[in-house]
Amino acid sequence: MRYLAIDYGMKRTGLAVCDPAETMAFPYDVLQGRRDLIRQIGRVVASENIDALVLGLPLNMDGSEGSQAKVVRSFAGELKAGLRVPVFFQDERLSSFGAQEKLEEIGLRKGRKRQRLDALAAAEILQAFLERKRGEPGAGTAHPPEGDDLSP
Repeated sequence: MRYLAIDYGMKRTGLAVCDPAETMAFPYDVLQGRRDLIRQIGRVVASENIDALVLGLPLNMDGSEGSQAKVVRSFAGELKAGLRVPVFFQDERLSSFGAQEKLEEIGLRKGRKRQRLDALAAAEILQAFLERKRGEPGAGTAHPPEGDDLSP
């Protein structure tokens, strides 16, 4: 299956895809703003032959859901209604931190880092989802939207 991960944000939304064998996640793009976001994501779903979406769920450090998680759950409902593909949640705690560390290692300037950070965070989310799906230890937790099962 091909998955598209989404690191949803109010200003920028990062996207990442995986290979058909579901082994590696790759940063794909960063979409600016929220205007036509569902339509833009729909174009990626069509062009990349995406079978399902993985949406980063911003949990609090204690695992509880705050106001931003509710916003993401609402966005998941819009995605499901607009694109008619399965939507899965993946705990995104520390995904931006991990992405930031990787960008520091390669030494990009601050402006270039900001442009790539959200797509790299989406790749971190997708990689954790793929590892969890394979049952690898320490891969984090995934959370289904209401009524969805985590098995594809």
